Amino acid sequence: MIPLHDDNPTRLPPLVTMAFIAMCFVVFIYQSNLREVPAQLFAVQYGAIPSVIFGTATLPEEAAVGFPAVFTLVTSMFLHGGWMHLLGNMLYLWIFGNNVEDAMGHAKFVVFYVLSGILAALSHALTDPSSEIPMVGASGAISAVLGAYLLLYPRARVLVMLPAIGMTRVPAGIVLGMWFVTQLVSGGMSIGSTGGGVAFFAHIGGFLTGMALIGLFKRRDVRFFAPERSTWDR
Repeated sequence: MIPLHDDNPTRLPPLVTMAFIAMCFVVFIYQSNLREVPAQLFAVQYGAIPSVIFGTATLPEEAAVGFPAVFTLVTSMFLHGGWMHLLGNMLYLWIFGNNVEDAMGHAKFVVFYVLSGILAALSHALTDPSSEIPMVGASGAISAVLGAYLLLYPRARVLVMLPAIGMTRVPAGIVLGMWFVTQLVSGGMSIGSTGGGVAFFAHIGGFLTGMALIGLFKRRDVRFFAPERSTWDR
C-alpha cells in the first residue's frame, strides 16, 4: 500500500516540512558525489553508531569529528542509504508532515521532529548497544509524524496504490495502522540479526513517540480524531 496523497487541507504553508525535505536532498546529493571510501567515511562520521554513542567504542582516527557522538542522533536524520531510501522517506514526510506541522505551528514542529528523531534513534540503538553499524535516515522522525497524524486525522482519506488493484482512497487510520503492524512484525523477525538492514525499532519507537508527544505539541484548538474533511473545507 503506497500512499500518494491525502485529502486533508492545511491552513499554514508547510515551510518546515519543505525545509527538512530540502536538507535531506542537499545532503544526499553531496553524499552521492563522494567517492566510495569518502562516502563510507561520511556515513561513519555522521551516522548514529550505537557503540560509539554509548561509549563502548570510538571512531577510527581518520573518522574523528569535532563534536560528541550523541550529536549523531541528529545528523543521522539527514543521511540516507540510497535514492529509494530517500524518496520513500520524503514521500511520507510530504504527505503527512504538512498536516502535523499545521496542527502545531512551525517552531513546535521543528522541536517535535528533532526530539522524536533522537528518541527513535535511541530506540534502535538500545536494541543492540554494542553495534558498530551506522544508522542513517529520517524514518524515525517521520514515524513520529505518522503516529501523530494517526491520532489527529485517522478519518482523513489517503489516495494509495495497491498492487494488482490500482489507486483507491483509504482512511488514514487503516493506512497507518497497517504500516505500524508491518513494522512490529518485521521488527520481531529482525531480533538477533547482526548485519545491517532496516532499523525497524527506530520506526516503532518513533511512531510511539509521536503518539505520546502530540498532545503536548498540538495547538489547543486542534482536536484528536478529527472528522473527515474534504479539500474544500477551510
